[in-house]
Amino acid sequence: MSSKVSEVIDSAAAIAKGLGVTLKEFFSPTVTEDYPDGPPRFQERYRGVHVLTRDENGLEKCVACFLCAAACPARCIYIEAAENTAELRISGGERYASVYNIDYNRCIFCGYCVEACPTDAITHGHGFEIASFDTSTLIYRKERMLAPLPDGAKLAVAVAE
Repeated sequence: MSSKVSEVIDSAAAIAKGLGVTLKEFFSPTVTEDYPDGPPRFQERYRGVHVLTRDENGLEKCVACFLCAAACPARCIYIEAAENTAELRISGGERYASVYNIDYNRCIFCGYCVEACPTDAITHGHGFEIASFDTSTLIYRKERMLAPLPDGAKLAVAVAE
């Protein structure tokens, strides 16, 4: 008989605890985002559209090592490598990615490509509005993902030409 009474007391305590949490949340202020009218706020770890970064001289960091494509479980990264020459220097290494495509029809934003990159050439940005009715627009090419040149690098590139 005492076990039945203790079960009833334990159940009543669990219900009271749950109602306490509900009432506390009910009377706390509501946090709303003003997204369409204002910019969204992201956490630092948000995984958005990928960005191919540049070094401080404006050269691409990607050396076409193919580690990001090998680490991708969805197989959505396609890379073609080319050699740097003395006249045309694209990256700091011997090679650079002449073609770098990511198919966002297949990408699962897992972040394995970012973790696998030894030069930190690919990162997740904060872009999120990539929905489209046409799936061919979801294949992002290198030119679309490249970070803009730093201000000092524009002058260095113009002088080198």
